[in-house]
Amino acid sequence: MTDFVALLGTKGGPAIRTGSPMPTSSLLSLGGQRIVVDAGLGVTRGLCDQGMALKDIATIFITHLHSDHYLELGPLLHTAWTAGLKTPVRIWGPSGLATYFKGFFLSMQEDIDTRIEDEGRPDLRDLISCHIIRAGQPITEGAITVTAQASIHPPLTESWSLSFKGAGRHVVFSGDTAHNPALVPFAKGADLLIHEVMLAEGLQALQARIGNGDDRLMTHWLRAHTLASDAARIAAEAGVAALALHHLIPSDDPAFGPDDWHRACAPHWQGPLHVGRDGLRIDLPPQG
Repeated sequence: MTDFVALLGTKGGPAIRTGSPMPTSSLLSLGGQRIVVDAGLGVTRGLCDQGMALKDIATIFITHLHSDHYLELGPLLHTAWTAGLKTPVRIWGPSGLATYFKGFFLSMQEDIDTRIEDEGRPDLRDLISCHIIRAGQPITEGAITVTAQASIHPPLTESWSLSFKGAGRHVVFSGDTAHNPALVPFAKGADLLIHEVMLAEGLQALQARIGNGDDRLMTHWLRAHTLASDAARIAAEAGVAALALHHLIPSDDPAFGPDDWHRACAPHWQGPLHVGRDGLRIDLPPQG
């Protein structure tokens, strides 16, 4: 059985345009156990495209409450419910998820109530439970152990890097973060580090293309995200086996492509490098 990570949506930021990738979501599979990490717009189709039956969703981690990481969380679970979900789903993330689901269930109350009465389905609201991630408190999900470390993503205070260990594997997601040297010991020796990245030379054009933000948007990028070169340094210092670039900023500018990401990382990282694209499946090599 192959262990893998599938990058379902690889775009940094919530906007989509013609031809652009979708916002952030991933699927982790270790020892046959599958965990969804983040649920940006497009996650439902992305999971289906990986051959996962939505009714089998059991565990979801949300790294932080920016819309490109959880906009489709409620719709994903509602769609899974209409596709046969009848078993509990545990969602781990920031404390604000409880408020999100209160609003989501209220917005869908008529549909949910009608389908329960008219179609005999279990109550979706009874299947979903939200649990708060806390730094340093290990989480056990089946045979997988998850630990969280705070990322640097102001102004948010509940934003997490996540380490998953199971089936003899170690996979780390940086989450959204500024350059964070604390990731080096956190990801030490991991089979795969999945790190968010920016290209400095693409930011001015991206700000102009977005068109409805001011200099505060650029300030946010520079204080809350990581340049590709710094992500490469983290990977090298942590001694990980492979590096995957995720949450790309920019991701839909035709002036920049895979060669630019490789070039940015090359001075600091010479190991296996996966430049994120929607649907990319990264198989972890056989053990031993």
